[in-house]
Amino acid sequence: MQYEAVIGLEVHAELLTNTKIFSSVPAKFGGEPNTNVNEICLGMPGTLPVLNEKVVDLALRACRALEFTIPSECTFDRKNYFYPDLPKGYQITQFDKPIGLKGQLEVNFNGIKKVINITRIHIEEDAGKLVHAGSDRLQGSSYSLADYNRAGVPLVEIVSEPEIRSSEEAKAYFEELRNVLVYTGVCDGKMQEGSMRCDANISIRPIGTEKFGTRVEIKNLNSFKSLQRAIDYEIERQTEALQYGDKIVQETRLWDENKGVTNTMRVKEDADDYRYFPDPDLVSVIIDDAWLKKIDQELPELPKEKRARYIQDYGLSEYDSSVLVNSLEMVKFFEDTVILKINPKLLTNWLTGSITTYLNETGKALNNTKLTPELLHEMIQMIENGTISNKIAKDILNEVMETGDSPVSIVEKKGVTQISNTDEIMAIIKKIVENNPKQVEEFLAGKVKVLGFFVGQIMKATQGRANPDIVNSLLITEINNHKK
Repeated sequence: MQYEAVIGLEVHAELLTNTKIFSSVPAKFGGEPNTNVNEICLGMPGTLPVLNEKVVDLALRACRALEFTIPSECTFDRKNYFYPDLPKGYQITQFDKPIGLKGQLEVNFNGIKKVINITRIHIEEDAGKLVHAGSDRLQGSSYSLADYNRAGVPLVEIVSEPEIRSSEEAKAYFEELRNVLVYTGVCDGKMQEGSMRCDANISIRPIGTEKFGTRVEIKNLNSFKSLQRAIDYEIERQTEALQYGDKIVQETRLWDENKGVTNTMRVKEDADDYRYFPDPDLVSVIIDDAWLKKIDQELPELPKEKRARYIQDYGLSEYDSSVLVNSLEMVKFFEDTVILKINPKLLTNWLTGSITTYLNETGKALNNTKLTPELLHEMIQMIENGTISNKIAKDILNEVMETGDSPVSIVEKKGVTQISNTDEIMAIIKKIVENNPKQVEEFLAGKVKVLGFFVGQIMKATQGRANPDIVNSLLITEINNHKK
């Protein structure tokens, strides 16, 4: 029997506020354990929460960007459960009246565009974090310590409809959702710091049927790679179980990155188990048209709109525009450089090619290098006017990025300007052609690939400085003349 996957994602995104959701304690990442806490974070008796207005502002921004319907009133509820990272014994969240309902997000994967509907978005406070001794996970640790620095950090939970059908779709949705939240300033998207985390709900069913299978939840996936791997493993695990007549149990599982498997964490709870009820310490939030108008005025150009503009205004391909837009830092650099009257396609090739390679190899962010739009513009101009070749540009790029020195000064210092003098190049070509009669015969016999051998020899002789266009033109002429 053939099965299809039914996948829904619950994404938790911490909001970019200076302080926590219900107290004046800093909401920053890091710090010594239990230093960014106060009596409200720790749920001390007699304390009362006070809602941070910026939290609602940012949540509304996310709502508008994701096309949610926004009710005029939203309320807060208590979600009751007992776990060491939750000192109050309950989490303040939204249940009956969330801030947004029925949103949507268009994703593009493998050249296919698909709109994925989103059930709801709601505001809640984050829990603390358990630090497991001897292991990065609960399993295998000898004991655990509680760090409440994260307790009370504001976040939104965004719950998709179960309309995703593969790990590739899930990754595309998660990536695009991250782009939207980063562009709008709602979240910094730093998954390595836990700013964005994803729970995946996965079931399988026979192809052609409508009834959902038994759902399994995988908790706290914090990278695109982990999300894909965990979903693929879980689909395979559930498929194999059904084929052997086993029963799928509704449960919560954890992803083991090292072993590439999911393991049972606990039997899955239902909403009734959490005993939701309205929080008596928090009043309703009333959202009027004036507030929404203010939010609309603050919204920047969204990733989808930016990709379309790059294709329309700069003639970029859908692929190139997508690669650029996936990095807000790269987008800013592109826009600061393209206004200097530079070829957009050539600029994109450098940003997504050699520059990205350098960043990946060094682990640096673009804004932590010495490269500026003016320096990159200068280097590309030198390529276009024939002063240096692409190879020379690649050779000096790292030095530009590390020192901030002018490409012109580096080229002059190294003496690596491009050789475009036809007489000088022809003299080198003649010598190489004469010294390689066998390869000449092979080329004249139709073995066109041999041309690459000659080009390589010429570039070696000129230390990569010969103008490749001139080389190719003169080389073919000289080989054909050699036959005569």
